[in-house]
Amino acid sequence: MNGQLPTPTRPIAIETVDLWRVYSLGHQEVAALRGVNLQVEQGRFIALKGRSGSGKTTLLNCLGGLDHPTKGDIRIFGESISGWNEGKLTKWRRQQVGFIFQSFGLLPSLSAYENVELILRMGGVKRKERDQRTRACLELVGLGDRMDHRPFELSGGQQQRVAIARSLANDPKVILADEPTGELDSNTAREILTLFQTIVREQHVTMLMVTHDNLVDEYVDQVLRLRDGQLEESLAVEEVSAPVEVALG
Repeated sequence: MNGQLPTPTRPIAIETVDLWRVYSLGHQEVAALRGVNLQVEQGRFIALKGRSGSGKTTLLNCLGGLDHPTKGDIRIFGESISGWNEGKLTKWRRQQVGFIFQSFGLLPSLSAYENVELILRMGGVKRKERDQRTRACLELVGLGDRMDHRPFELSGGQQQRVAIARSLANDPKVILADEPTGELDSNTAREILTLFQTIVREQHVTMLMVTHDNLVDEYVDQVLRLRDGQLEESLAVEEVSAPVEVALG
């Protein structure tokens, strides 16, 4: 698909315009992203697939301000973040973006409650509000009775639920997830994917998830595929009436 992007039916949450990320390896330049043009509408659950080295994680990191594009533009809810300095990006991430990773990333010495509450503490949220928000997020992911447990006392699925609660603590508009079901068995992965689906629908969050897991096709609104740093044709889930639109770079 080339040319103009179709008119969206919802506000655009994530947009890239001719996005390139080129790395220098000695005297050689390697293009991880090559002119990616993407629009993701607000409140969609999107899977991003592709072989290793296709640029999936690079794209996710650029969208989250963890990496900087070589050229092109990234717009989150219409606001360009491409030229922001590290201080502004850090503040923006704390206020509007949730991250979920394959390795969970929990601090082992802290309880589930403390792992979630720490994000709010870092954001300067007052104590009473921190407590209310932390408890609400852990209740949402079904861990209201595990708040005092440390990671080693929790199953893999429960640890990922803590990570999800942590990603929701700052009430984000966008959640970026990198292989969040990669270390889970299929039954637990289905539970987590169902939870993601519920969060997107009920919290009106936009979620973009890098994955190799074919189970996700049953839960997401759209499957996007990267190959050699470029988007291939997207696959709409049949049940979705208004899929995400993509223009190939």
